[in-house]
Amino acid sequence: MPEVYMHLKLLLPHHILLDRQDVTHIEVETYEGAYGFLPHRLDCVAPLPPGILAFTTEKKDEVFVALDEGVLVKTGADVLVSVRNAMMDADLEKLRDVVEKEFLAMDEQALQVRRVMAKLESSFLHRFAKINKP
Repeated sequence: MPEVYMHLKLLLPHHILLDRQDVTHIEVETYEGAYGFLPHRLDCVAPLPPGILAFTTEKKDEVFVALDEGVLVKTGADVLVSVRNAMMDADLEKLRDVVEKEFLAMDEQALQVRRVMAKLESSFLHRFAKINKP
């Protein structure tokens, strides 16, 4: 009997990060716990929290993907994962380091955005108060 593979496609808002048709096993963390997917598993939809998706290929290579929150849809042998951001590496330790650096950079950027938004809101409220003065 020929081996059946899954077609794993990982979508980001701006491009396709991964498109593999030789996946034998997928493990992913969901809000309901960790799940493993094999080619003949029942179809499902699962919301994903930030975490790690691991998959194995026909050559027994294990690859890790750090995911931001998103959704996984499995229909037949097709597994579609759509997330806001993701990073991939075969070495889990390297992936951890990259994710740590990226998240620190994203945290700093988010902090700067919050500062700008606070200034805009303050300016808006100040001008609005001037308009409404009798």
